[in-house]
Amino acid sequence: MDERIRVVIAKPGLDGHDRGAKIVARALRDAGMEVVYTGLHQTPEQIVETVIQEDADAVGLSVLSGAHMTLFARLAELMQQRGIDDVVVFGGGIIPEEDIPELERLGVARVFTPGATTSEIVDWVRQHVGTPTGA
Repeated sequence: MDERIRVVIAKPGLDGHDRGAKIVARALRDAGMEVVYTGLHQTPEQIVETVIQEDADAVGLSVLSGAHMTLFARLAELMQQRGIDDVVVFGGGIIPEEDIPELERLGVARVFTPGATTSEIVDWVRQHVGTPTGA
């Protein structure tokens, strides 16, 4: 039985800069997690479908476009509609500090801003995801 943490890393919206998302995906993978990177220009609907299909324990969004409030809100709405309440949502990118409390209210467990290290992200995911799928 696979007991690794399963994480979907997604790049929603029109932003085409995915270096950070790829670095985080690789760091999580190198830490022993199973990681699915969705690629660029994903809609919240596509991301939620991937979370369901991959039976993910967590989903991380990388948003650099300034559309973080809209994208996270839509993801949260879709996850609620689909009854997904056991998947940890986190994110990162260019997100103003003043927007973080509202994102937390929407259900985003953590927002990593520029300067966060990959080891900080890996450690946080390990501590906050809980029992992996299949365990």
